[in-house]
Amino acid sequence: MSNLPVIGITMGDPSGIGPEIILKALSDSEIYDICRPIVLGDSGAFSFEFGGLKKASINIISEPNEAKCLLSQIDLMAVSRLNKESMIPGKPTVEGGKAMVDYILRAVEMARHGEMAAMVTCPISKALMNEAGYHFEGHTQLISHLTNTDDYVMMLAGERLRVTLVTIHCALKDVPLLLNQDRIYKTITITSKALQDDFGIQRPRIAVAALNPHGGESGLFGSEDEEIIRPAIDKAMDEGYSVSGPLPADTLYPRAASGQFDAVVNMYHDQGLIPLKLLHFSDAVNVTLGLPIIRTSVDHGTAYDIAGKGDADPSSLKAAIRMAVSIAKNRRIG
Repeated sequence: MSNLPVIGITMGDPSGIGPEIILKALSDSEIYDICRPIVLGDSGAFSFEFGGLKKASINIISEPNEAKCLLSQIDLMAVSRLNKESMIPGKPTVEGGKAMVDYILRAVEMARHGEMAAMVTCPISKALMNEAGYHFEGHTQLISHLTNTDDYVMMLAGERLRVTLVTIHCALKDVPLLLNQDRIYKTITITSKALQDDFGIQRPRIAVAALNPHGGESGLFGSEDEEIIRPAIDKAMDEGYSVSGPLPADTLYPRAASGQFDAVVNMYHDQGLIPLKLLHFSDAVNVTLGLPIIRTSVDHGTAYDIAGKGDADPSSLKAAIRMAVSIAKNRRIG
């Protein structure tokens, strides 16, 4: 066990499905075959029934080397000690929101100091994070701020498809205003480098999706594809990157899903997320590229509507743990 990487799992909002999917994921012996998982959260969040699911034994630790890594037991760093009313499944509170951010802060600090090989994050509420006084759009922006990273990219990945985003959480009407050649070029190059360093792909093949239908149809449906996107692609190609595009998204994705490309760069959130979730609704992983630390995440929300009922699916969390381990090996960390 001592040769396996330490993977820190942040609980997310303790009132969401984070505690339940952690309990389910860490009931799988496969996880202990590939890593030493430790949870950063609150022990009280595991005191609920979760639809009759068997309760876990908790081993409270203060540092990773105290972890016992037993299938029947969760090794937990008790970052918070909330009262039970702040952790009721499906009933988020500001106190719980502050705690969920504290788990992230602690994990980032530990990852930066080499105390864990990677961090895996369970779902948070973006609105609750802002109510708690942390004014970020989500995990990605908070962690990039904590690591002083200006150039980062959100990737969503499954076995058949990987997508990255030039713009992330913004109104659709703002997308054309936010696009520029430098931003698209950086997304292409960061994506390509991560595929090499983190996924072990020697010469990544990148496809870039057009913004407009039919790639703009020679300017008939918009000029952004020829005036903004193509110059960014040409610059990357001139530097030796294997890039194709801009390609109409409606015909691009069947090609990507069949293995013709290693990743697709998308201009906006739903352009990439809709095809990704059609193929990988349960097992997609969110990865932040460009960080000095490794961070993967589940690709779903807090699901307050089913929290505590025992119905939450741990597939995405298990996939995120496996991907964190794989990236750590490729980076030779841990």
